[in-house]
Amino acid sequence: MLDPSSSEDTGGDTGGDSDPEAAPEAPKKPAAGPAGRRGEDDASSSRAAGRRRRSAAPGAEPGAGAPHSGAAGEEEEEQRKMKLQIYVFVLRCIAYPFNAKQPTDMARRQQKVNKQQLQAAKERFLAFLSGETQIVADEAFCNAVRSYYEGFLKSERVSRMVHSGGCSAGDFREVFKKNIERRVRSLPEIDGLSKETVLSSWIAKYDAIYRGEEDARRLTPRAQLSAASELILSKEQLYEMFQQILGIRKFEHQLLYNGCQLDNVDEQAAQIRRELDGRLQLAEKISRDGRHTRFVSADMEPLYVEELRSAVNLLMANLESLPVSKGGPDFKQKLKRSTMNNSFLDMGDEGDVLSKSDVVLSFTLEIVIVEVQGLKSVAPNRVVYCTMEVEGGEKLQTDQAEASRPQWGTQGDFTTTHPLPSVKVKLFTESTGVLALEDKELGRVVLNPTTNGPKQADFHRMVVPKSSQDAELKIKLAVRMDKPPNMKHSGYLYASGQRVWKRWKKRYFVLVQVSQYTFAMCSFREKKAEPQELMQLEGYTVDYSDPQPGLQGGRVFFNAVKEGDLVMLACDDEQDRMLWVQAMYRATGQSYKPVPPPQNKTTNCRRGLHKPSVPISLDPSQRQGVEGLISADPCRFDHAALFSVLQKRTLQHRMNDSFSCLGWFSPGQVFVLDEYCARYGVRGCHRHLSYLRDLMEYSESSALVDPTLLHYSYAFCASHVHGNRPDGMGTVTAQEKQDFEAIRRRIVSLLENQITHFRYCFPFGRPDGALKATLSLQERVLMKDITTPVPPEEIKNLVRRCLQSAAQINYSQLMEYAQVKADPRASPGKRLEDAMRLGELCMEVLQQNDEHHSEAFSWWPELMAEHAEAFLSVYAADMDAALQAQPVDSWDSFPLFQLLNNFLRADPHLCDGSFHKHLQALFVPLVVRYIDLMESSIAQSIHRGFEQETWHSVKSLTHNLASLPLALPQMPSFTAPAWMGPPCESTNGSATSEDLFWKLDALQMFVLDLHWPEAEFAKHLEQRLKLMASDMMEACIKRTKWAFDCKMQKAGRSTEFRVAPPLCTMFNVLMDAKKQCSKLCVLDAGQEIDRQWQQYHSKIDVLIDEAFKDMISSLVAKLTAVLDGVLSKLSRYDEGTFFSSILSFTNPGMDLADTYITFIRQNQDALRDGVADELHVDEVFEQWYSGAMKAACVWLADRLDLQLHTYQLKTLIKIVKMSH
Repeated sequence: MLDPSSSEDTGGDTGGDSDPEAAPEAPKKPAAGPAGRRGEDDASSSRAAGRRRRSAAPGAEPGAGAPHSGAAGEEEEEQRKMKLQIYVFVLRCIAYPFNAKQPTDMARRQQKVNKQQLQAAKERFLAFLSGETQIVADEAFCNAVRSYYEGFLKSERVSRMVHSGGCSAGDFREVFKKNIERRVRSLPEIDGLSKETVLSSWIAKYDAIYRGEEDARRLTPRAQLSAASELILSKEQLYEMFQQILGIRKFEHQLLYNGCQLDNVDEQAAQIRRELDGRLQLAEKISRDGRHTRFVSADMEPLYVEELRSAVNLLMANLESLPVSKGGPDFKQKLKRSTMNNSFLDMGDEGDVLSKSDVVLSFTLEIVIVEVQGLKSVAPNRVVYCTMEVEGGEKLQTDQAEASRPQWGTQGDFTTTHPLPSVKVKLFTESTGVLALEDKELGRVVLNPTTNGPKQADFHRMVVPKSSQDAELKIKLAVRMDKPPNMKHSGYLYASGQRVWKRWKKRYFVLVQVSQYTFAMCSFREKKAEPQELMQLEGYTVDYSDPQPGLQGGRVFFNAVKEGDLVMLACDDEQDRMLWVQAMYRATGQSYKPVPPPQNKTTNCRRGLHKPSVPISLDPSQRQGVEGLISADPCRFDHAALFSVLQKRTLQHRMNDSFSCLGWFSPGQVFVLDEYCARYGVRGCHRHLSYLRDLMEYSESSALVDPTLLHYSYAFCASHVHGNRPDGMGTVTAQEKQDFEAIRRRIVSLLENQITHFRYCFPFGRPDGALKATLSLQERVLMKDITTPVPPEEIKNLVRRCLQSAAQINYSQLMEYAQVKADPRASPGKRLEDAMRLGELCMEVLQQNDEHHSEAFSWWPELMAEHAEAFLSVYAADMDAALQAQPVDSWDSFPLFQLLNNFLRADPHLCDGSFHKHLQALFVPLVVRYIDLMESSIAQSIHRGFEQETWHSVKSLTHNLASLPLALPQMPSFTAPAWMGPPCESTNGSATSEDLFWKLDALQMFVLDLHWPEAEFAKHLEQRLKLMASDMMEACIKRTKWAFDCKMQKAGRSTEFRVAPPLCTMFNVLMDAKKQCSKLCVLDAGQEIDRQWQQYHSKIDVLIDEAFKDMISSLVAKLTAVLDGVLSKLSRYDEGTFFSSILSFTNPGMDLADTYITFIRQNQDALRDGVADELHVDEVFEQWYSGAMKAACVWLADRLDLQLHTYQLKTLIKIVKMSH
């Protein structure tokens, strides 16, 4: 066993503490292990230990031991090495897991809503409300959307929730669904349409509005990548994720992957066996030396050693249970391979393997033959010409030229698939022999052009036949080979690798782009279309390399690294190396950009010779950095401190991703953390205490964290510290107990703050059930031990205090939101307006509390009622001040009473509460004073109105009461409520009567609309108003009857008498009084009516009936008296009288009869048009007819012994006939 002082303790560094913290999910199976010092004391001691052992760290990179320019650089370097060391342990956990599995039962988290999406949602809902969308909806749905837009989307609390990262589209949808469920339940039933159908339709329309023009199936690449993080991840995805978490670069991962031999199952199993053996030796040494961590009890020291041994034995059993052939458990659940390069969605399994036929290229060659020099063996007048061909292609020929001037300038175009083609150019002369079959070849030249070759024409020495005189024969030509678009670079390189090009030799390489994301490095031979060997560049990282002394050939080197493979390449020119590295860097798509090494490897520094740090290499001469990280003994590290850093950075990564995780880890993150704790012996209590600390820091910074997570971890720690763990009694260190108590006090403070600010920590009841879980956790935290429950009164008093404080906070936030300031100098109207607005907002707050938070406080409903009373009591101070500022006899404050009273009487907890009673006490004097003044005003209106009454029907008057001459400025004006109709239901009565009836009805409706909550006072108000109405009605009837009698006394008895409209109006007044009496003077059904009240009401009915009877009798008597006058005129024609002898010589005609008939008809028409009730008109006509017939009969009876004059007979016949 190695001496601990010789190992690198990078676990002692706490560089991760400076990172922002995030909230994880409750770990699944924490394993017991060596106790780790934690907290601030541990952090400082670990830093000190790390500095003491820094010089002996075997994991240091080349040059890492040299001092940096300052302490900041040293600290940064230490943090980087610590993260690399953590990443080595994480790699091993992922590569060969044997304790944990990725959980499959975790709830899927939803995507966060960011500020841009919130603004887009606001704009879409506003566009719907403005009618700018094609979504058809009824008025009820539009009202629901308007309420949702005004109350939720525009709320500041929603903006805070979105800013905290804990809000998802599902939260938006659930809030809307809860709102419409309440609305739909209040709608009346519709035949054939169920409320469930309405809800489904409304939700579908909501989804259409929220989604807008977006395609729900279309996800951005980032959204696809984030969505996969919620699934079961492959090993490659986990590698990529923890590279991002720990800030590990891709090439560093590749080097560590190869150095750890993660693809070698046997090596990983052997590494685990070495680790377990080291942990057993460590346990034996602790037992032998007796140097234990300080425990809460000395009896726990031997138990601690047994815990270490049993933990190792459990790991050995888990390892033994794995199949030998397969090693670790396979990741059977695979995701679809992503097309995005360098994302953790990339799978470890290779995609489609490229074949040699996939990288066949097509080249265009241009061969230009200019001239030939040195031609001596041919006579000047002989004809010469040239041929050109590309191996495997057609042959072309130039024009003929004389040997004395062999110049052409001819171009031949060819195509080939050979990256190294063979071009042959031959010079011929025509044969003069008769038997010659072919022309004579004078010379030839064979070229192997490349795309990088020269483009200009140049002289080439030709190969001539033996014994030829043309030893200096040269041809000037140019061969231009165009580079195809998918050929990115080419040239000769030395190369050797582990999978391809296994022998170090010079080859011709071509970098080929097969598709947008696929590149291949291919080596070609001459005159071959397909590559001899190829290497697909996906996943490789290219970088510059130092010279390799053991390799012959090549001056400057570079390499390509991938898990399980290293390809070394070299060329002879530095510029050529840079071009190759740049081309391959673009092809691999790697995030690390290679930096050319300086020409001078060593520089002179003040502190001596300093070798600059270079990327870790797999070359044996440069492997000390990665070897130090890989060979470091895990038993020598403080894994508690390392795990705290790992968990903290994992939380940070999780809280910053695109999911509304509320602190829950993804399945892959849970798996890695579980495996790390089990494999390296991180104590479960330490894990959860660190987790609690991180969660609380997020909660204290206003981030939304699921309190269930806090509950899980706190319950585990409490069980551990109090010795009541489900798996039996475990050792408890003094540090754990101390940290637990500190965290407990911190949680109590945090939870009290959250309960006090429940409207802002859990806005609109989101996250769902979080407030209820917080109250449950608060009760758990208050427990002194694990078994003794908290007295109910204690938790109740705590919640009561929090809610009392919440009332003050909520109202102050409400004032700030409403931007209302108490200004004594403001006008009374402005102060009352502010009080109305604050009252509406207070009701909205209490309604939201009841809708979204009352379920959480269902254990103590009276506490929520007390909170509401306290909240309203704060508002009462501002309301009282506003009411006191109102002028005397001002009635503008009644709408405030109606607003508040309607809300309070509907709440069973607030009805007749302290605020409700205070509100009634404020308004009782106002109501009584108002009724008194209205009674006086109505009485004066009757008196003055009837004095000035013209008894014209109000048809000729305006319906606006303000223009009536009856209004008294000093008395309270009365404005009809919006739901009431015009002042006059019928327009047949007089102005005074209609004004009276409307005022009495409006006053009673006003008092009824107050819905006075106290039954006795409400009954008193109703009885008083009924009595007042009866008195006013009686006065109206009497004044009308008196006015009718006066008019009838003044009327004459001649046929010129006409029933004037005022008389008809008086009849209508009585009829209106009859109708209004049953409404204005009768108590509501269900009230006890004493005999005195019944007699009083009967008296009014009798009074009206008698008035009707008297008025009809008076009118009929007047009408009958006219007939008596007509008959007296006919009496002058009686037989035996003095005038009859004289009048018998005249011819009077029928004027008298016609005049009376006109009198009858016009009065009948006046009664029919003027009196609204046909029954009373018919009664008048009946009595009139009876009286007229009786008068006629009496007149005729008096003349039974006389003979009627012809004129008398004709007139009576015509009168009776027309009167029938």
